[in-house]
Amino acid sequence: MKRLSVFILCLVFSSLSGAHEHTSPFGPRDFKHIENKWTAVVAAYEPEIAAIDAAFAQMEDAQITETLYFKGVKYQLGEYKGEPIVVLSTGISITNAAMTVQMALDYFPIDTLVMMGIAGATDPQFTPGDIAVPERWYFHDESVYVNPKPNARNEYELPSFYMAQLEQYTQRNVTNPHAPRYNNFGFIHPNEVAVVREGWDSRRRMPYFSATPRLLTMTKRALETIPTITMPSGKPIQVAVGGNGVTGSVFVDNADYRNWLREVFNADVAEMESAAVAQVCFVNDIDWLIIRSVSDLAGGQKGKNEGNVFDAIASGTGTKLLLGLLDEIVTENE
Repeated sequence: MKRLSVFILCLVFSSLSGAHEHTSPFGPRDFKHIENKWTAVVAAYEPEIAAIDAAFAQMEDAQITETLYFKGVKYQLGEYKGEPIVVLSTGISITNAAMTVQMALDYFPIDTLVMMGIAGATDPQFTPGDIAVPERWYFHDESVYVNPKPNARNEYELPSFYMAQLEQYTQRNVTNPHAPRYNNFGFIHPNEVAVVREGWDSRRRMPYFSATPRLLTMTKRALETIPTITMPSGKPIQVAVGGNGVTGSVFVDNADYRNWLREVFNADVAEMESAAVAQVCFVNDIDWLIIRSVSDLAGGQKGKNEGNVFDAIASGTGTKLLLGLLDEIVTENE
């Protein structure tokens, strides 16, 4: 009887391995049959999601109709001017962002994701309340930590694998103007995440992830149609569409490291989720764009970081642009 059971299991797994992906009983749900797919509206933590919820609450044509929880994560389902949406907060950090967004894409028929949140400015032109909408997102702390060489000032014992990768990166810089110009920050030597997606036979190192061009175009169009975004004082803010953002597992509040981010990545803003969200969207072939409103100067300020003072204000300015972008998405889908 035991041998018969093993034989049956072998037949089952053999048939599964030869089956096409869409016939497998395992894996995420298949939403290909749904024509009117959803837009995911994403933030990272409480002040950001509160600003979005407050804006929706003041609109007659934006409603949350159902709230679901999966594995403790809250997903709000509803409509924005007829467009089906799911609103979620990822939680702070790259791990939370990757987990919650992948869950959302597995559970709901999403084809577009727009994220809004706060960030620290690494470009000196930005002040709190200003908005950056980067075209490219990089991981800044995917790194190799190494020992110094004995009796050699500012030299390090680099592993052989990393030296080979640096050579590849140097060659790539000739053809890719947006690739990072890597140098070390003390014992920290930057590296890149290796990514795989459907159709690739092996992992490839990705220097950055690029936002969907049509959503960048929509954002520019939204800026031409919505009222000028201002601070509570009435001061107009500046909005920059394009450029670079960086993501890491650390809260950046160091002037030297801030300068290094600018030098290596030409970064405008730094935060803790966006590149992870971008990677998940890239692997799942989801259109995406991320809006970041400046709450602090990532160490460029004098004295203590007072980003918490501007969290709600920055979330408010970012939400105004988010609503303008959602309007453009609705118009395109009509």
